[in-house]
Amino acid sequence: MSQSYILVVNGKPEGPFSMDELKARSIKPGDFVKTIDMPDYKEAQEIAELRELFGFAKPPLLMQYFGSFDQRLVASVLDWFIVFGSFVIIIFIVVILIIQDKQTRMIASFALLGCVPVANFIYHIVMECSAKQGTLGKQMMKIKVVDMQGDRITPVKAFTRNMAKILSVITFFIGYLLAFFNKQQQCLHDMLAGTLVIKERLF
Repeated sequence: MSQSYILVVNGKPEGPFSMDELKARSIKPGDFVKTIDMPDYKEAQEIAELRELFGFAKPPLLMQYFGSFDQRLVASVLDWFIVFGSFVIIIFIVVILIIQDKQTRMIASFALLGCVPVANFIYHIVMECSAKQGTLGKQMMKIKVVDMQGDRITPVKAFTRNMAKILSVITFFIGYLLAFFNKQQQCLHDMLAGTLVIKERLF
């Protein structure tokens, strides 16, 4: 079944319209549309189905739509808090409540805490290539990870991006500071993986 769209005409929503009806109305790339399921309006050229139907070019990712360094930093802090907090809960439930021996508790607790960086790495890969296109921290900050065409990244690209973060760190974090010196606000790991962090657009 073909998708139906609400179209903004002279500042007011009209429709819903079918794909053929939108085409008959000579819809423009900059017109705002949304489906019933979409939370916000988007430009027609931002929706893959409409671009393909009408031959719209992919919209340029303008500089003001890129995720800023402070947004990314706050998202990263939130994600570490989420992952670390999850392990603290696991330690409390599994170790404190189940294991009776004090020494075994200590060993188990440190072993689980040692898994936090690995869990954080896997968490970022899974979330960034998911339909949400970002971790919970990024979702809270209204930013997401995309490829250079603005599309959802693949698991391989998500893995490459997060592995490349090692280089951003071992360069005394200069890899992160590179975001201040390029128009697309890419960190070193973004450049190496061919990814961008962009803001969610609101109507």
